[in-house]
Amino acid sequence: MSVYGLTYKGIDQVKGPLVIMRGVPGAAYEEVVRIYSEDGREWFGQVLEAGRDKVVIQVLGDTEGLDSNAMVKFTGSTLKIPVSDEMLGRVFNGAGEPIDGGPKIRADDFRDINGAPINPAKRDYPDEFIETGISAIDGMLSLIRGQKLPIFSESGLPHNEVAAQVARQAVVPGKAERFSIVFAAVGLKYDDVLFFRRQFEEFGALSRSVLFLNLANDPVIERITTPRVALTAAEYLAFDLGMDVLVIITDMTNYCEALRELSSAREEVPSRKGYPGYMYSDLASIYERAGRIIGRPGSITFMPILTMPGGDLTHPIPDLTGYITEGQIFLDLDLHNRGIYPPINVLPSLSRLMKDGIGPGKTREDHKEVSDQLYAAYSQGTKARELVQIVGEAGLSPREKLYLEFARRFEREFVAQGFRERRSIEETLDIAWDILSILPEAELTRISEKTLNKFHPKRRVAAKAEGE
Repeated sequence: MSVYGLTYKGIDQVKGPLVIMRGVPGAAYEEVVRIYSEDGREWFGQVLEAGRDKVVIQVLGDTEGLDSNAMVKFTGSTLKIPVSDEMLGRVFNGAGEPIDGGPKIRADDFRDINGAPINPAKRDYPDEFIETGISAIDGMLSLIRGQKLPIFSESGLPHNEVAAQVARQAVVPGKAERFSIVFAAVGLKYDDVLFFRRQFEEFGALSRSVLFLNLANDPVIERITTPRVALTAAEYLAFDLGMDVLVIITDMTNYCEALRELSSAREEVPSRKGYPGYMYSDLASIYERAGRIIGRPGSITFMPILTMPGGDLTHPIPDLTGYITEGQIFLDLDLHNRGIYPPINVLPSLSRLMKDGIGPGKTREDHKEVSDQLYAAYSQGTKARELVQIVGEAGLSPREKLYLEFARRFEREFVAQGFRERRSIEETLDIAWDILSILPEAELTRISEKTLNKFHPKRRVAAKAEGE
């Protein structure tokens, strides 16, 4: 039995953003409802729990003034947003309503914001390189079209700047004309949201972007819908219009906090640190909407950003995210304190799909070997730096001093770059070779003789001199 079109009077309880009713048979999960007070005010909500004994409705907005005499109308439909190519260049709130002063978009279709994860049998394997213009990412943590690659940060680090730089600069080589950005701010401060808007407008990226902005003072419940609304727009651009879409959502920690608050209001049994036990499957229902579909030209590449509470990697939010996604990029407080931007620590970072999207015909034939050698040498350099704390720099061997110098140059020349600086993958690899050339060739154990002959700066100079 459906209650579509029926209106009920009487609310048993209003508990934060939740409305609890009894005696409503046939209510459907995720069904949209409209609530009217006696003084003419209107609220918009969605069925969160539909049982025999009670119905729980989450209200999208402030519930102040909502009392037991309100009328509740069940619409029989789920929460949908209008989609069309007119979304590009526009700014919306977390519920998908325009907030840029422009008109409502003319809808080609209305899509359920909950969507569905891509059928594993229909997934196409990600194997195309996306150039972000940031050396630490392109060179060692390559982003692949259709990948889910989160940025793990903590309070006080410039993750907003890194996100803005990636959004401005990212492109699929050879397919720039069909590349677009869907950016969603979840629970950010007004200053942070204003920063992102200015970045998109100043650098001309807004014309190829869709922005969804949920501020910290917006209803908490809207943070639950914002990522889903953004991904619904991305799915339309990618799989209906054939575009390559990069989705950036910041901050997923705010989303999880809203999920915990909602779970607490429903008096659910909490799991680790008070988060609901279903947080893993809830996050998966968002992350798994990214990818490529066999037979369709478009793609969704997902780069969620989350701030680890207290920098704790074992916290449930980064811990569960790591199980669902294909790697992670770590922003490091120590690098930030030493003036390195972007403060990407490559050693604990990982891109699991990198190997499939680089190499001949994609980036450059030396890419994989150079990346492996950079990891090995930088690891040696960080060990030498730790040894300095014990014996002092004077106590290091000549080999250890060389690796210490390598680590310094790696951080200052390869990792560090300007906020407005964009490097091509060729420039990134050339910088890597320049730094690697300070090491004896006998130490370059991850690079083949053929690659050394073709790309090592000293051998290239020698070959050129011999040719003359």
